[in-house]
Amino acid sequence: MSYMWDNFNIKPFPAETIVYRDGEYCADLSTLPNDTINKNYDLPVHIIYVGEIAGKCRLNIDVNVENQKVYLSVNIKNKKPAFLNIFIKNTGKNSEIRGHILLDNYDNLTYDCMARHLSANTGIFLQNKLIANKSSISKLSGVAIIDKNCPECDSNINFAAIAARDAKIEFLPAQRISSVPENAGHSASIYSPKPVQIEYLRAAGLGTLEIDQVMREAFMNDFSLF
Repeated sequence: MSYMWDNFNIKPFPAETIVYRDGEYCADLSTLPNDTINKNYDLPVHIIYVGEIAGKCRLNIDVNVENQKVYLSVNIKNKKPAFLNIFIKNTGKNSEIRGHILLDNYDNLTYDCMARHLSANTGIFLQNKLIANKSSISKLSGVAIIDKNCPECDSNINFAAIAARDAKIEFLPAQRISSVPENAGHSASIYSPKPVQIEYLRAAGLGTLEIDQVMREAFMNDFSLF
């Protein structure tokens, strides 16, 4: 699966895999069925969702087994209007889901993520990044839900965007917390290069378009490690 790194900047590692490309489940690239994670695996589970999407797309992640690590890597672009919904349920005590979501929007994109904790000591951590290209419209929402009788959960959903000057972006973060969590974080920000960074790149001989590309790549690659 080295082409995942070459084409989508996703580095494979030893794991059970569930792979989607262009919104469709790929059985030939997956070691697990397109189904709920309801048993423990010696390796972590890596869910990969890549390619180009249009129209309505949905990804369900249901973890209902204890002590399981799940990683989510999303790298998609849309050149037509698209709606992507990611719905996560974690009912497995001491199980955690860590996700990196990269959205490259050229048109009109609505992204809706719901992360629901349904057991004590569950973790859901999602880093969402948006590249809002020229004249694009983006609406991103994310809600973390910690149910009653589910204490000591660890929840963090954050959004960051880099945008063309005429792009339109709307963030809608929310939390619904009914138990005392270990941690519950939520944030949204717009990335803007600092003047000193631009001056440094100009001094190195880069033109305006090259600087824009370097800053875009830096934004794309600046994910915290799993």
